[in-house]
Amino acid sequence: MKLNTTDSGRIRNIGIAAHIDAGKTTLTERILFYAGAIHACGDVHEGNTTTDFSDIEREKGITISSAAAPCSWTQQPVAGLTRLFAGQPHRLNIIDTPGHVDFTAEVERSLRVLDGAVAVFCGVGGVQPQSETVWRQMDRYRVPRVVFINKMDRLGADFPRVVGELQTKLNACAWPILLPWGAESALLGQLDVVEARALRTHADSPTGFTVESIPSEWLSAVESARRDLIQALASLDDEIAELWIENLPVPAQALRTAIRRQTLAGRFVPVIGGSAYKHIGVSALVDAIVDFLPAPEEVQRTQAIDAPLAALAFKIVRHPQAGRLVYVRVYSGTLQKGTPLLNPRLGKTERCGRLLRVFANRRDELETVQAGDICAVTGLNNFSTGDTLCLVDHAIMLEPPVFPEPVVSMAIEPAKSADQSRLATALSRLSDEDPTFRVRTHEETGQCLISGMGELHLEVIREKLLREHGVETIAGAPEIACRETITQQAEADHLLKKQNGGSGMYARVKLSVEPLERGAGIVIEDAIVGGSIPSQFMGAVRRGITEAAVSGPLSGSPLVDVRVRIIDGAYHAKDSNDQAFRMAAGDALREALRLAAPVLLEPVMQVECTVSDEHQGDILGDLNRRRARITSIDHHGTEAGILAEVPLAEMFGYAGAIRSLSRGRASYSMVPTSYEVVPASVLPRMLKA
Repeated sequence: MKLNTTDSGRIRNIGIAAHIDAGKTTLTERILFYAGAIHACGDVHEGNTTTDFSDIEREKGITISSAAAPCSWTQQPVAGLTRLFAGQPHRLNIIDTPGHVDFTAEVERSLRVLDGAVAVFCGVGGVQPQSETVWRQMDRYRVPRVVFINKMDRLGADFPRVVGELQTKLNACAWPILLPWGAESALLGQLDVVEARALRTHADSPTGFTVESIPSEWLSAVESARRDLIQALASLDDEIAELWIENLPVPAQALRTAIRRQTLAGRFVPVIGGSAYKHIGVSALVDAIVDFLPAPEEVQRTQAIDAPLAALAFKIVRHPQAGRLVYVRVYSGTLQKGTPLLNPRLGKTERCGRLLRVFANRRDELETVQAGDICAVTGLNNFSTGDTLCLVDHAIMLEPPVFPEPVVSMAIEPAKSADQSRLATALSRLSDEDPTFRVRTHEETGQCLISGMGELHLEVIREKLLREHGVETIAGAPEIACRETITQQAEADHLLKKQNGGSGMYARVKLSVEPLERGAGIVIEDAIVGGSIPSQFMGAVRRGITEAAVSGPLSGSPLVDVRVRIIDGAYHAKDSNDQAFRMAAGDALREALRLAAPVLLEPVMQVECTVSDEHQGDILGDLNRRRARITSIDHHGTEAGILAEVPLAEMFGYAGAIRSLSRGRASYSMVPTSYEVVPASVLPRMLKA
């Protein structure tokens, strides 16, 4: 079925996002199957899913790179059910995103360009740390969303508990519109709260279900859920409020329309229960995507885009045949092959090459791409992630996605010295593709250092070097990205005075330092009175302070959360210059920091372990040995969820340890939470490392 691409009202740009192992890739696979985009469903554990197409993803059983999977969907008219767009074909541009925190950049850049999202939660695990992170990312970009509570067929699944966690832990106005009909092995289908009908799963039905009356034993639960839904919407929507206040019945069509209005406004989140693996609730979820999530022009943006062409580059991929592909989202105008495109960040122009519709690892040629759509472009060698594509005479810059800083580093070198240049080229290409992967050379040792979001991230980088670039590497032990700060106030007065014949160098800088709260960064204040440092040299003083703050006095880690006040100084009419004041300011800061009781800060991770009760004691003992602070232990059936805060330095090799302690039956995930002071008993070991 061919969709008229000029009708952007029938496009849904949707991301599937969640905590690791919540079932995103399985859900995406089932959606593609019901949409007719694939003819058989693959499974993650068999390594044959559509969106996890790289060898590394299939071997590890996780999503590493976000994958695009466009498909068409037409809501089927079903007797007894109302639909807002029945019979109208829509195109879904679906992006399946990773759940592991090491690849959070893939989620970040996807949500920046998508209009809506399906947030997937495990019916057993509920709201987990990485799902909270993903939810905050959705909030940052004001992405309307639908929640799918997955795995309702699993032992211990508890739909009301997970809905309660959405409301309390995420502070979401989230209410069920499709209840799971049963649970665990007795999961039969769904109960439609809006329509007050039962949807029994039926593999031979075109929709995947048949419509029935609600069984008497479930009638009160559905009626109660419908009352709660109407009451929640009445507090948000005037039309529903009027009916509710006058105690009038609320028709399904009015209720569905109100859900769409409030979901698009970001005030309401529809919740659906089901099981992607068992094909329960998938087609009803896609109908909800079409009904409740926005078309491109319906998204509330911070500012209207008034330009004949504006598109955002959000992902770079190098393909063996197609070369360097720049994934773009078109926000206004029409993107055509051969159009000269301006990169306003660089002030350079490049000609647009081929336009490709990407489906996983398959590519189809396009002639044009309209506003609201997503495609890949060839021939753009100077465009990077976050750059804007626009016309030469109509420059505009769109807001780029924001990426976290790397937290783990390791030294790397080629196994064969002859591969040195190939390694440099490969690392450059990988850092071009991944904005959270950094490469630098150590100033003192000359070693090549790579940095990323975690141990798994760097492990995958090394595998890509071997598989995709043919470079085998040797790596040193991972190092963490520490920070330094101070704990008390101090002052320093530094005089730089050099005379070697002719013009010399003279500068005096006096400054004070004091600690600030976490997250404040470096604050530089000018408290000079009487012009003891002329204004033309103040820029050099600030540069000297900024440059010196890159390396703290303890381990050479960047300085954070310090206020620096420039309080006095002196100059010489002939011998003072910018370089002298820059050097004097840097030396003054270093002296003041040594006097201000500096401390080392280490990244701390929020770690969640899911473990059977019989292995809980072993896991807790191991976490305590890793300097963990246990924050909660929740029991669900025969499993325990342990939540702890653990220094990242103690988490290296934990994947193997937890596997050994639990005989392979436990799992864990972790997300960055804060930087905390390294204890005095641990500091010598950290500094030596």
